[in-house]
Amino acid sequence: MPEQSSAQPTTYLGRTGMEVSRLALGTMMFGDWGNKDHEASIRIIHRALDAGINFIDTADIYSFGESEEIVGKAIAQSGKRDDIVLATKFFNGMQQRPNYRGGSRRWIIRSVEDSLRRLGTDYIDLYQIHRPDEHTDIEESLGALTDLVSQGKVRYIGSSTFQPSQVVEAQWTSREHHLARFVTEQPPYSMLTRGIEADLLPTTQRHGMGTLVWSPLAGGWLSGKFRKGEDLPATHRSARDPGRYDLANPKIAAKFEAADKLGALADELGIPLVHLAIAFVLRHPAVTSAIIGPRTMEQLESQLAAAALELDGATLDRIDEIVPPGTNMNPDDAGFSNFWLTPERRRR
Repeated sequence: MPEQSSAQPTTYLGRTGMEVSRLALGTMMFGDWGNKDHEASIRIIHRALDAGINFIDTADIYSFGESEEIVGKAIAQSGKRDDIVLATKFFNGMQQRPNYRGGSRRWIIRSVEDSLRRLGTDYIDLYQIHRPDEHTDIEESLGALTDLVSQGKVRYIGSSTFQPSQVVEAQWTSREHHLARFVTEQPPYSMLTRGIEADLLPTTQRHGMGTLVWSPLAGGWLSGKFRKGEDLPATHRSARDPGRYDLANPKIAAKFEAADKLGALADELGIPLVHLAIAFVLRHPAVTSAIIGPRTMEQLESQLAAAALELDGATLDRIDEIVPPGTNMNPDDAGFSNFWLTPERRRR
């Protein structure tokens, strides 16, 4: 049976020597995309800090800079900047104009200054490229990021949603050209989305990288609300993208079936499904932290104790029976669209 402890555990971030909480506070839901009340969002951030979370992850694209501004205000009011490992990301288009996105030196230099200003800080602990850039040599991006590290504006650099070959290419490029290397990777991972177990997690582990997994609740599917015999909940996400919850789609129906079985397992164990979901991803030896993304204080409170839950082998075996290792119940949830498989790249 699982065991619960009251401590908020921490671990080291790859080989950086930085100690981070095993729960990282993701802030995508703060601002126009989620909780529009800045003061309420700030209270959530302060509660997370008080609970022992020292790792905050945001991105410039979240509500187009609004999330970074909220995080900056919360950190300033807390007076705990020196105790916080602050991570943000760049890449996605901030404006519908050329050169306002991507991994070019031009955009990296611009985007870091904008993020520093919005966050109200002199430095970013972990600066991550949000997606791989097919149009830019990775050496170009790493060269610009190395300069930011040398200038003290960035402490460490990382990647997000890279494929295993891209992780290896970036590590090789850093070594070959004596550039700063990505010390972290940020992929999606949950009991319903286990594809990264096959290759990505072994790859980051071999390279001594920290792995920060996002969407451990599978976009709400592991919140405990998706159960047979009940109407699908009207969630914030379903309002934005109803197609993600269309049970007429066989892939989504299979995911719903698995989510229901996992919910039944959590009931049998006498623990919330949310705790089972988060504890599961943290159990993998290659995973450093799970990024939780609460929109409300209630959601935060429901997740805080999850990192202290220890799952035994028997429980993990039961999960494997429901969703086999290395399997994504819905392949569309992989978080990565392989641009090399588009028709224009396969056909002449």
